[in-house]
This record gives sequence, structure tokens and C-alpha cells, in this order.
Amino acid sequence: MENLLSRITIDEDICGGRPTIKGTRITVKTILEYIAAGETITNIVQAYPALTKEDVLASVAFAAKLLEPDFTIKEVA
Repeated sequence: MENLLSRITIDEDICGGRPTIKGTRITVKTILEYIAAGETITNIVQAYPALTKEDVLASVAFAAKLLEPDFTIKEVA
């Protein structure tokens, strides 16, 4: 999972500091909203050609990590 998390970045100068996929302005939230709406990884990657399957999985892994009691956002930033 740590490998996947390396795809996520938090930079105050990009998207207001929201977690994004490294090298893009695509937020983790955007990807998770697509997943919540029932979109497949294939459809998400087609809608956002800058993304890979691993980027989508990294977004899910990041969301799961946020639910861990000892996780701090500094681990990603």
C-alpha cells in the first residue's frame, strides 16, 4: 500500500492543498466520487487519460489509510 500512497501528493499551491495524484490536478476526492457513483476503473482512466489504474487504486488506498486511528496526513505530504 505504501507504494500506492507515493502517488498521492498534498501541496498547498495545488488544488488548495487537497490530496491529488502526483503530477496532476486531479483530486483524490474526484476519483472517489466517480467510484461512489459506480464508475469502473476503466471508465475513470478513459475520462482522465493522465491517470493510470494504479492512481485510482492509490486514491482508494489513501481513503482507507485516513480511517486508521494512527495515520497522519504528514505521512503523505
